[in-house]
Amino acid sequence: MSTVLRWSWGDPVDSLRAALAEGRIVAIPTESTYGLAVDPRSRQGVERIYRLKRRQAGKPLPVVVSSRRQAEVLGASFDDPRLERLAGRWPGPLSLLAPVSRDLAAAAGTGRLAVRVPGHRRLVDLLAELGGGLTATSANRSGQGGLTDPEEVAALLEEAPGSILVDDGRLPGGQPSTLVGVGKSGIEILRQGRIGSEELDALLGAELEESFSAASVEIFADQSR
Repeated sequence: MSTVLRWSWGDPVDSLRAALAEGRIVAIPTESTYGLAVDPRSRQGVERIYRLKRRQAGKPLPVVVSSRRQAEVLGASFDDPRLERLAGRWPGPLSLLAPVSRDLAAAAGTGRLAVRVPGHRRLVDLLAELGGGLTATSANRSGQGGLTDPEEVAALLEEAPGSILVDDGRLPGGQPSTLVGVGKSGIEILRQGRIGSEELDALLGAELEESFSAASVEIFADQSR
């Protein structure tokens, strides 16, 4: 019998707040798969995710927020007008690699944070109620596919005592979010996803550079939807 605690929509959020404050993992639904959530400022929480995913420590984790303001509270900057315009596409499957001014555990010393407002209305409302962004790296072992079945997520969480599953039933799966950053040559697509270059071109009114360096793939290939 599973020992993983489950949280359903409409339940009080106190249990989730307590878990996050203690650095415990909360599995959350996104538009496609489940993600592993901790407070992005919590080194203890981020380390627990590394252990559960069997992921190499020191790799950054993506973050979901309810609004651009929540991202800015974490230290993310959208001063670059191109990032600002792209942020206007939220909510949706578009992650932006923004400079971050704080020593954020989820950024892993890179000085940048992959952040987005997800296109999952209930998750956005939950983030707003909790009052802060959460990590959203895919719920899986590093290098494996993201999990869509809550029972499989619960089985994974058995190795992280005290974790909580926000049960949203079986999720649809599909492509991850598109990850975009600003490089020396301009806007770069660091990971292809649901939003294509044509839509990004339309948003920016400029041509994109497609960047798939080994470093980019290594850092971002295992990130959440």
